[in-house]
Amino acid sequence: MINLKNVTFKWHQSDSSLTLNIKELVIEKSEHIFLHGPSGSGKSTLLAILAGINTATSGEVSILNQNLTALSNTTRDVFRADHIGYIFQNFNLLPYLTPIENITLGCEFSKNRKRKTLKQSSNKNSALQQEAIRLLIALGLTPQYHHKDVATLSIGQQQRVAAARAFIGSPELIIADEPTSALDTQNRESFIKLLFEQAKKSNSTLVFVSHDETLKPLFSRTIDLVSLQGDV
Repeated sequence: MINLKNVTFKWHQSDSSLTLNIKELVIEKSEHIFLHGPSGSGKSTLLAILAGINTATSGEVSILNQNLTALSNTTRDVFRADHIGYIFQNFNLLPYLTPIENITLGCEFSKNRKRKTLKQSSNKNSALQQEAIRLLIALGLTPQYHHKDVATLSIGQQQRVAAARAFIGSPELIIADEPTSALDTQNRESFIKLLFEQAKKSNSTLVFVSHDETLKPLFSRTIDLVSLQGDV
């Protein structure tokens, strides 16, 4: 799923130090990975590189056997929309839209994910909406909130909407950037287990990033970003 070789990143060519310096990182299909490190260790920068939002300064970033560093900006955007679901730390939801509208809007940017969602239903007219509802319920948001403006929902409820948006269309890779930072311990663990269930159903690889190392036991594999890197 993910293969990084000799990847470095710095924000400006004139910078004397690197933000990232990763000799090798391999993540297999369907793995659930916990990636951790202290603030400033480059976690969000690495996720942006994996998603093709930022481009590595040097090295090879391969996702699904596609070298992202060889793609144009437009082609990377299309690749991300088709194959990667991203749960942002601040959710990036449109506050004036409902949960269902936020979720289905994502498919309008990806013919691939829209096609996969429609293929799963006999009713093409309502397939996207029905899949959005299924995901919301599976992730713990009850129907009474499905048609409210997202801005009126709690942080935990918005978090579930953001996760459902990432999962619609069954993307091969789910990236979660500190998605549980606003939750207490019990709700954190409950939410992560729901993520696992949906990742398994979608056969998606999950890369979950957090500085909270108490979550490590929930994952089958953990990666320490500081240990992963050479001199930065």
